[in-house]
Amino acid sequence: MSRTVYFLNGPNANLYGLDKNGTYGSESFASIEEGCQQHAAKLGLNLEFRQSNHEGVLVDWIQEARLNGDAIIINAAGLTYSSIPILDALLAFDGPIIEAHMSNVWKRESFRHHSYVSKAATGVIAGLGARGYRLALSAVAELLEEPA
Repeated sequence: MSRTVYFLNGPNANLYGLDKNGTYGSESFASIEEGCQQHAAKLGLNLEFRQSNHEGVLVDWIQEARLNGDAIIINAAGLTYSSIPILDALLAFDGPIIEAHMSNVWKRESFRHHSYVSKAATGVIAGLGARGYRLALSAVAELLEEPA
């Protein structure tokens, strides 16, 4: 039975690979998505991989996942540190939630050290770049295999 995972990316994630400082690595967002789709297929997961620069769109997708998804992986990007609406939507989701960040947020500015998303997350993966995205998919696959 194929499980559906919503992998939601927030503001500016579509610019991965274009950052002059290399904070988020050199791999493009399209390449990251392709790698995630391939990894999800190997794990037997149906992947809804999406990105928006708009908070309300992310909330809509989280609510959609309540009806159609088995798990959520979310990199809310800059909204991680400010969005109570995203937190509230995630708290209404019954399945596993993995918070994923390309960079190690704890090695960065202090405002990034508090995450609203973490309050709803089953677990957090940060600082491993695109590899962390694939690890999040593997974690979700294992979590979905556990008895309820």
